[in-house]
Amino acid sequence: MSKLFSPLRVREIEFRNRIFVSPMCQYSSDDGMPNDWHLVHLGSRAVGGAALVMVEASAVSPEGRISPHDSGMWSDDYALAFQRITRFIKSQGAVPGIQLAHAGRKASTDAPWRGGKPLIPEEGGWQPMAPSPIPFDDASPMPREVTQEDLEEILSQFTAAARWSLDAGFEVLEIHMAHGYLLHEFLSPLSNHRTDEYGGPLENRMRLPLRVAEALRQTWPAHLPLFVRISCTDWVEGGWDLTQSIALCRRLKTLGVDLIDCSSGALLPHAKIPAGPGFQVPFAAAVRQEAQIATGAVGFVTEPVQAEQIIATDQADAILMAREFLRQPYWPLHAAKALNVDIPWPSQYLLAKPR
Repeated sequence: MSKLFSPLRVREIEFRNRIFVSPMCQYSSDDGMPNDWHLVHLGSRAVGGAALVMVEASAVSPEGRISPHDSGMWSDDYALAFQRITRFIKSQGAVPGIQLAHAGRKASTDAPWRGGKPLIPEEGGWQPMAPSPIPFDDASPMPREVTQEDLEEILSQFTAAARWSLDAGFEVLEIHMAHGYLLHEFLSPLSNHRTDEYGGPLENRMRLPLRVAEALRQTWPAHLPLFVRISCTDWVEGGWDLTQSIALCRRLKTLGVDLIDCSSGALLPHAKIPAGPGFQVPFAAAVRQEAQIATGAVGFVTEPVQAEQIIATDQADAILMAREFLRQPYWPLHAAKALNVDIPWPSQYLLAKPR
């Protein structure tokens, strides 16, 4: 029996296995709208046997996008545009999910294949905002420090985006609190130098992320799962770390969050990260054990036996894969064969199913 291919039930949603597609920015939207690229990109992973297919970090406002070409969710039009995609994902036996995000000081940049440089207004960019006026790096513009009014507006934008996500047909909602974007910027003392109730001690730095989680749990239907992605460490001394992450996750659990998607880093550009196969799995194991909450393991998980071992030894409840799914959209179908598990193939592909 394969644990990787065993079903996982979260609230009233059953995932057919423990293989999830991580949110992956495609930088291919027009004014935040999904298009045929997104239908094929996301739909092919559903055809390929993944249990959860998560849409890329989708901004809750235009100024919350990483780039002008990011996905968005800030009006009825976006909900309507996503319905075709969620319908297809469901028709293939997968669960459609969306990650809601605000890029904070890392907003207004170009696509990676064009260098990813910060964009000025004349190039379609805008001034980013952040907890404190501290730029991401020497090449980035000075972000505007968010005001109390901004914070209330951002909270309203997240809740509105959650309602539109439900209208769009999504069944899993994930809050992006990782990778140096706005909510992570509030959590880390390296990017949050505020002196009001949103800065300083851990309780204050957690305030906005916890308010967002509480509001979205109240907005998102009780029968549907709510996930949170965090960076478990900044990989920099004096920054956000695993101990603080566990404290945050304990609080998130009390608010009704169902699973923590355990990533790391990306707050600072030059942090030394010991990347390698499964290097972030210990974070998922520690959060799962110490906070008593389900976790997802992510990062350099590429081999079926490796993924099976992570789930079978209770280090995580699911595997979230990104780059390997870019290389192999049908990875779960081939992984099942490698693990001697017989799973259904799409009828249209049965002639190619290994015997």
